[in-house]
Amino acid sequence: MASADLREELNCSICLNVFTDPVVLRCGHNFCMDCIKGVLESQEKSGTYSCPECREHFLERPALHINIALRNIAEHFSIVSEGEVGGISCTYCIHSPVPAVKSCVQCEASLCVDHLRVHVKSPEHVLIEPTSSLNTRKCPAHKRILEYYCYKDSACICVSCKMTENHKEHDVGPLKEASTKKLAKLMKHLQGLSSKKKESEIEIQGLQDHKTKVEESATDITERMVNLFKEIKGKLDVLEQTVLSEVTRQKTEISLVVTDLLHHLELEKDSLTKKILHFQTLCSETDPLIILQDQETFQGNPGKGAQPYVGNLDEGLIALPLVKSLTHIMSHCVQPQSAILLDEGTAGSSVIVSKDKKMVSFVSGERNLAPLTSNQFNSHQVLSDTNFKSSRHYWEVEFSKTGNLRIGMAYPSIIRRGDSSLIGKNEKSWCLRRYKSEYFMVHAGKKIQIPFKGSSQNFGVYLDYEAGRLSFYALCDPIKLLHTFTATFTEPLHAAISVYNGFVKIVS
Repeated sequence: MASADLREELNCSICLNVFTDPVVLRCGHNFCMDCIKGVLESQEKSGTYSCPECREHFLERPALHINIALRNIAEHFSIVSEGEVGGISCTYCIHSPVPAVKSCVQCEASLCVDHLRVHVKSPEHVLIEPTSSLNTRKCPAHKRILEYYCYKDSACICVSCKMTENHKEHDVGPLKEASTKKLAKLMKHLQGLSSKKKESEIEIQGLQDHKTKVEESATDITERMVNLFKEIKGKLDVLEQTVLSEVTRQKTEISLVVTDLLHHLELEKDSLTKKILHFQTLCSETDPLIILQDQETFQGNPGKGAQPYVGNLDEGLIALPLVKSLTHIMSHCVQPQSAILLDEGTAGSSVIVSKDKKMVSFVSGERNLAPLTSNQFNSHQVLSDTNFKSSRHYWEVEFSKTGNLRIGMAYPSIIRRGDSSLIGKNEKSWCLRRYKSEYFMVHAGKKIQIPFKGSSQNFGVYLDYEAGRLSFYALCDPIKLLHTFTATFTEPLHAAISVYNGFVKIVS
């Protein structure tokens, strides 16, 4: 009751609604800004102005000043009242807001409990839950309730629309039936979306796991590389001291020899100086007896002796420990690629291995050779004579600009006959394949296309046997990792090359 009485005090006497931007006249009465403006403009023609509430007259049009305190109270009351009735009030309760319990589509009105009792019970008066969007429940053309759904036009229509030519021949059904069908489709679509969401969550989790794995792997590799470089630096420091010590040793040895020779030569030089002075004095003598009696005249006559050999620094001897140690350090990290040579005994009849066993080329038509041995392929490929069963190894090849080529690794137990003997087409081989300028990674007959469009004809193969990793690189600038196979290797691995209309050369 108190709320209702307060509301009446906050109602504008012109529009009977809660004040909106209330202004006060000199007489003390308040009105909505727009309401009093309308009244004053209508009074302007008569030349006199008066308050709509108390009829007090004003000689001039009164100035309008917003009543700030009243405006704040009115706004607060509107917010509280709307919250108390849940936002939908009874249309017919104009003096105080009363919550509506139903809305009538036909009347386009919301009803409280009291007004619902006296509401028309006719079938066309459809009652629904309280809503503020009643105007959307009627057909805009015929002002009748929307009761049907046209499947062809995907539109809600009234009974009059159903009888018009626009929808007469169309598939039309009740709204509830159409809604049920759409809900069924929505549920099915929702299930599909839920499945896709689960798949996305699985993919996201997989990528996150992969990211974590890569980060952990990067941390592990970084630690191992740092330790490897520390080890190499330590060995290089020791090697540097060894090489420099050899330089110092040779320099000291030669210096001692030179110093000894210099000492003897200086003594000889002093002796010669004395003799020269004596002979010069004798040559200036005029007494024949003194000249002839001199005993040193022909003694100690200097002759040219053998030139002593001093020698130089032996750079070969200095470099020998350097070369040996560097070779040992490199072999500790990666097996030198120079160890890879091709085994002509495995080559198919349509390929030729070069004399240095580092290049294989395709030949048109089969060569006139003896029947294939059990070790030879009947396809255009060849294995290396060296196998790798431990440690890390790296080798590089050069492709011809044309031709269909394969490079990779294979077990010695790979079959030698049939289409599946090609490297990559079985479980005993892994390869990089170039086919019509496109690149693929192939293992067990499964192909993975590589988005590589570079112009490089040089490729590298890196094997880490214990780690079970076989990686292929394009040696462009910068170097690009094409793919890495992971496997648990169970046999020694041979380098394998397949050539059709071209050549592949192992680069020294």
